[in-house]
Amino acid sequence: MDLVFFGSGAFGLPTLERLASRHRVRGIVTQPDRPAGRGGRLTPTPIGAWAATHAPAEPLLKPGSVNEPSARDEIRALPADAWVVIAFGQKLGRALLDERFAINLHASLLPRWRGAAPINAAVLAGDTETGNSIITLADRMDAGAVLGQSRRPLDPALTAGELHDLLAHDGPDLVEAVLRAHAEGTLTPRPQDENLVTLAPKLTKADGWVDFSQPADACRRRIHGLTPWPGIAATLSDRPLRLLRVEPVSAGSEQSAVGTIVDPVHGVVACGGGTALRLLTVQPAGGRAMPWADFARGHRVESGAKLISGPGASPC
Repeated sequence: MDLVFFGSGAFGLPTLERLASRHRVRGIVTQPDRPAGRGGRLTPTPIGAWAATHAPAEPLLKPGSVNEPSARDEIRALPADAWVVIAFGQKLGRALLDERFAINLHASLLPRWRGAAPINAAVLAGDTETGNSIITLADRMDAGAVLGQSRRPLDPALTAGELHDLLAHDGPDLVEAVLRAHAEGTLTPRPQDENLVTLAPKLTKADGWVDFSQPADACRRRIHGLTPWPGIAATLSDRPLRLLRVEPVSAGSEQSAVGTIVDPVHGVVACGGGTALRLLTVQPAGGRAMPWADFARGHRVESGAKLISGPGASPC
């Protein structure tokens, strides 16, 4: 099958790799290179970097706007039976899509979690199941008809970053199944139930905090849901610390002030409602991620030390 692939983020890489090995990818469209790092060096997207190395003979397009007439005409001139869109970052307009079969892989069980951060939203909400959806492209964000879905249980120990990678690797089989059904004429589009829509808005660095007055499980969902980005910034006895992985434990006490370390050996912090959270993995400012036990050995942490996080906390 002749395909054109639209993508920018790493979420689409497993699917692009599969499609390139089994089909003819006639062109790859990604976002322009952007400044990155302290030096502001122009850096390609993950998709652009992969294409330059693994598909140098195929057109690699990086338009500032895919809907600008010259970019639109160049894309539409590429031979294709289908367009596959995954984490691209630009809306494809009607004139671009006219008479083209285009599908979008989205990391949620639509209509739940439309928007820019569906993986984070599923973890933050404590969903017990998540998955991927393939939809047609519509004028409204993520509102197209559902062409196929894959499902997986959501382990509460997973961070959003880990779930991202699992769902990314679920993508190729689902995309190929939908493309095969399209080729065979057996696709059955299913409209989304608008009464079941939930939204997953874009996250910012300002979201990187946790409120320890909430119950431990709510704190766990927030910490895991915002790891690795924007990350949870905190201070422990005025030392910057990023919280990466935690688990609720049954060592809580109504007598302990929320946010205090009640067991420095095991990294247990008091949370709301007499619950407690164990810090499993942390990252000190300028350092590497490490188990709490390693951190505690190198930093003198005393019982009653205050762990503080909140709106406006500075990332480590």
